[in-house]
Amino acid sequence: MHAHGTAVGFLLLSAPFLALLHPVPAAAQESDGSWKNVAELTMVHTAGNATSSTLGFKNTFDYRWAASAFQLSAGGVRARAGTVTRTATGTPDDFTVTKSTETTTTAENYFLRSRLDRTVSDALFLFGSVGWDRNTFAGVDNRYTLVAGAGRTWFDEEARRFKTDLGLTYTVQDDVVKNPDVADSFMGLRASYDYFRTLTETTNYGSVLVADQNLQDTEDIRVNWTNSLTVAISARLALKTSYQILFDNRPALVSVPLGDGTVLTPLGKVDSVFSVAVVANF
Repeated sequence: MHAHGTAVGFLLLSAPFLALLHPVPAAAQESDGSWKNVAELTMVHTAGNATSSTLGFKNTFDYRWAASAFQLSAGGVRARAGTVTRTATGTPDDFTVTKSTETTTTAENYFLRSRLDRTVSDALFLFGSVGWDRNTFAGVDNRYTLVAGAGRTWFDEEARRFKTDLGLTYTVQDDVVKNPDVADSFMGLRASYDYFRTLTETTNYGSVLVADQNLQDTEDIRVNWTNSLTVAISARLALKTSYQILFDNRPALVSVPLGDGTVLTPLGKVDSVFSVAVVANF
């Protein structure tokens, strides 16, 4: 709870930074704004001879003015699995079997971020973003990021959209196992694209890629690439299949037992997440 509270506080303290891009609109301008909200829910549960449960959620809120757009998004995934142990007592001809289940968390990550875009011409825009994320199984306990930059809208139509942007970042990262050779705060450079395409009357394809380069350590580069396919069930509901690849060229460390002590070794560079979610549009 403390970490989540810190994340919310970080976003609130960064509000003046976002406000620099878009001054508070007059009452008449506020009435011209439009909003939408998209909620996604993924849930899988098994019981019996094996037990497991996976819960994933994501919510994205968008508010648009004539020349600006604000987005607030939050989400997370948590997976737990149970190991069943059976023990027999008595004799081979007369015995009793007892069963116990030990449940452990096998995957867990969360994020919270906001972004404000300000249009300066038909194609160019400025943007600012603040965010927090946690992925303890990838070695990250808390990561706070502040981004400011500019981008270009190549096309933005009802059936297709493509945007690219480039920004300077400032990151503060707390790892589960601290690496003494790596700074916990650093400046960076971020490049990203956002692509959307309507394939049929009921099917949409989306692709978002974000690459972060640590300017103080050129070997430290992170990439987040997500591709999704959404099929409408009704005007409000849809099914969404997503595949996300997370790459970290300098992953966090993990402590591994060795004899009577421990040693530090890097985690894997690549994580992937495949999900099928029910989407509600408001």
